[in-house]
Amino acid sequence: MRTVRRLFYADIVSAVAFVAAAFLSLFFFIDFVDELGDIGTRGYTALNAAAYSLLLVPGHFYELVPIAVLIGAIYALAGLAQTSQYTILRTGGLGPGRALWLLTSLGLLFALLTYVVGDHVAPVSERLASELQAMRKGALKVGRSGAWLRDHTQTPEGERSYSVNVGAAEGGSLLRDVRIFEFDADGRLLRRIAAATAQVGKDSSWTLNDVDITRWNEGAGTASAPEQRLPRYVWPSTLSAAVVAAAVLPISTMSTTDLYRYIGHLASNEQAAQSQQIQFWKRAFYPFACLVMIGLALPFAYLSARAGGISLKVFGGIMLGISFVLLNNVAGHLGLLRGWTPWIVAAAPSALYMLLSFAAFSWLVRYR
Repeated sequence: MRTVRRLFYADIVSAVAFVAAAFLSLFFFIDFVDELGDIGTRGYTALNAAAYSLLLVPGHFYELVPIAVLIGAIYALAGLAQTSQYTILRTGGLGPGRALWLLTSLGLLFALLTYVVGDHVAPVSERLASELQAMRKGALKVGRSGAWLRDHTQTPEGERSYSVNVGAAEGGSLLRDVRIFEFDADGRLLRRIAAATAQVGKDSSWTLNDVDITRWNEGAGTASAPEQRLPRYVWPSTLSAAVVAAAVLPISTMSTTDLYRYIGHLASNEQAAQSQQIQFWKRAFYPFACLVMIGLALPFAYLSARAGGISLKVFGGIMLGISFVLLNNVAGHLGLLRGWTPWIVAAAPSALYMLLSFAAFSWLVRYR
């Protein structure tokens, strides 16, 4: 059994590594070529472009692992079937259940690798890439209308709520084009604070620079809005640097834990979190896609050489992988539009393809 396991693992792991290296080399080349147009602006060099492209590699690896596992496993298992090695193993006592267990244990190892890269390596590299991009462009733009955050505090005058708009960011803690709208408990606008830049401190306080403060005061039958300019102003807030980074930086820079905390912040401030919940469950279930891909690859070992060459089977594996990625993305958008339960939206594609793999495996074992 140890010899069979070594044969399976060596062939599949080497094939998966080769496919992943090929895909990552292609993506690195595309990213590097895309960055060449910005070389020479704001001191941006070819070395910076190469570093930026390298920082994107862990994120690409995280996205490509299931497809690489599928293609590599199909290639290795189809090769064993093509040379009749798998037939000999079956004759020697390798039953379907034992073969499924061997591949499941290998799929768990790939799932663990996917989790480690996706939760601990890719977020850090993506954040460094975002900071490098912000350095190149001056700041990282946060959509057309900027990023919006909400905050609540209790003051001696009563409860206060704040709507905060951030136009651009540099690394998540240094913000640009900041606007803060302060409301009382009845929803009346009391004050607007506009700042050119803001620095989020470790104690969650915001240090604002080049500040314009507008206050709305209601008198007896009259209303006034005096303005005040300050070079520096400290705004006591409960919005930490981690929450701000989650709002202004790409979602790929967040780990599963960070995403969960950010969803809690949105829920406590009565903000919509459907999109973030879907992303959280997709991130939580994504490592198990490696198990699904291993399950889809196993039936190819039971196909005879007359069922087509290895190249045809690998092409079929690529099509299966692409269809899985497409269905996974489409399910996320449909779930957001229809308001479906987030964890069901995230789990449905993997469950569907797992049932498909078991159905094909059962049919081939019974009739082949």
